[in-house]
Amino acid sequence: MSISLDQIKKLRKATSASVMDVKRALEESRGNEDKARQILKEAGFTRAAKKASRETKTGRIFSYIHHSGTVGSIVAILCETDFVARTDEFQELGREIAMQIASMKPESVEDLKKQDYIRDPSTTIDALVQGVIAKTGENIQIQDFKRFEI
Repeated sequence: MSISLDQIKKLRKATSASVMDVKRALEESRGNEDKARQILKEAGFTRAAKKASRETKTGRIFSYIHHSGTVGSIVAILCETDFVARTDEFQELGREIAMQIASMKPESVEDLKKQDYIRDPSTTIDALVQGVIAKTGENIQIQDFKRFEI
C-alpha cells in the first residue's frame, strides 16, 4: 500500500512522532490512521519505560490558583535536561498536573498518577506523563506536590 505524504504530515503533526516512525506505523496499519496512532502510542510507552531508570536532575516548579482564589497547588516535576524543561510540552504538562492536583485532591504522587485526567477521563495522569516522555525522549518524574485550600 502506498502511503501519501499528506497522511504522514497529518499524523506527524498530531503525534509529534518522527517521520520514519509515522511512516512505519502507517505502513503497518495499511493506511488506517487510527490504528497507526495506536501503534505510535504503544511504541512511545515502550520507549518511555526504557527511560524510567535514567536520572532526573533538573526540572521546574509549577503552580495553579483557581479563579476563586480559594484553591491552589504547587508541583515539582523533574526531567533530565534543562532543554526539555523549557519545551512547550513540558510546560503544558506542568500546568495541567498542577490544575489536576487542585481539582482532584490526590493523597500522594502514586495516587495522582493513577487518577483519570480531568480533561480526558479516558487517560490517566501517568499516561499523560508517559506521552510527554515519548515526545521529548527524556525521563520525567513528578517529584512532589502540595495542595492548598481555604
